[in-house]
Amino acid sequence: MLDWTLLGAIAGTIALLYFTWGYFERRRSRRGAARAADLAELGEEVVPPSLHPVIDPDLCIGSGSCTRACPEGNVLEVVDGRAHLVNPLACVGHGACAAACPVGAIKLVFGTARRGVELPAIDPDFQTNLPGVYIVGELGGMGLIRNAVEQGRQAALHAARRGRRGSDVDALVIGAGPAGISAALQAQAAGLRTILVEQGEYGGTIRHYPRDKVVMTGQLELAGYGTVRRRTMSKEELLALWDDVRARAGLDIRTGVTIDRIAARGGEWEVGGAHFSARAGSVMLALGRRGSPRRLGVPGEELAKVHYRLLEPEPFAGHHVLVVGGGNAAADVALALARFRRCASVTLSYRRRQLARLRSSVRHELDAALAARTVIPALGTTVESIEPHSVTLRDERGVRTTIPNDAVIVQIGGTAPTELLRSIGVDLVTKRGEA
Repeated sequence: MLDWTLLGAIAGTIALLYFTWGYFERRRSRRGAARAADLAELGEEVVPPSLHPVIDPDLCIGSGSCTRACPEGNVLEVVDGRAHLVNPLACVGHGACAAACPVGAIKLVFGTARRGVELPAIDPDFQTNLPGVYIVGELGGMGLIRNAVEQGRQAALHAARRGRRGSDVDALVIGAGPAGISAALQAQAAGLRTILVEQGEYGGTIRHYPRDKVVMTGQLELAGYGTVRRRTMSKEELLALWDDVRARAGLDIRTGVTIDRIAARGGEWEVGGAHFSARAGSVMLALGRRGSPRRLGVPGEELAKVHYRLLEPEPFAGHHVLVVGGGNAAADVALALARFRRCASVTLSYRRRQLARLRSSVRHELDAALAARTVIPALGTTVESIEPHSVTLRDERGVRTTIPNDAVIVQIGGTAPTELLRSIGVDLVTKRGEA
């Protein structure tokens, strides 16, 4: 005899689970739709400069596996049963979403049909159209640290196999970030006379990250040093690693060197800049994409109180600080100053009213800081002028507001070093939604 009580209980449990699942799915879909609408308002400018996913809606079954696989957490959302790219500038090209998709509905591309991304043309060994000139890391369109390290290693191995020596140095590596450090280590391990030059500080842009910033690393194969296996590392941990590499590997590193010319001379490359020149058999460009910081172009920007990076918050104790920008870098700076708790005030100015370019972890912390006003929102404003003790902001209606100010930190990106590439004859290609 059937136990109708038991069957009823099972049916009720199934129904409860179904309606609970449906509730959370609808809530997630509404959240994704709202973020997709915010993205639509921003238009094509939100296309990332690196590799990012494109979803085929005819293939997508809305499983959500891609959203769960993304390490950044808020790049993709399922909306109305299909995955959507809702935060493209938070994407750094992990590719985990494509690997996780059970039906192959995701491909990884650069740019879009309407807005292309200009990248150097490189072969599978990361060599450009100029024999002996390599491009590795972020400048080639790949932003992950583990990718940069691997590209530097492979490029140096290829340079060693070529066997071309230089009058002064066999391998000249330009840029002392993860890609450059890895390339220099591998070149030295392969027996090449190697010099690593950097216009800023050893370690690259990582040194400019706010305190305690966490970055994705993964497994790093560092020639002559060993294998480092860490899924994530803080800024301080990663810098400690690079400093240990420097101390143990004995690399020839020159900082404060800006390279402005590279020319072919008798089967080798003549490289020069202020107070530096060398002839090299191979040149490896690990410059990154940031290049020179982008400026506001407003009166007063030449004042000494205007900065383009934050190393440590201590110099801003007691100061009214304005952070300008709407991306992860600007949010990181504002949050680092807010956590410091010793600034007179921290204000965030962004020309749009929505901050649609943030990673989930950053967004949650910034939302809390804005609500608590440890970071004062000035969204929908632009900087009109900078004065010695104040800043004037203008909103979308043209209304001007002058606020007390002791320091301005500009975080609106930079100009990629494509002019140097053009000057030496590196072929550039524009990717428009291409793999």
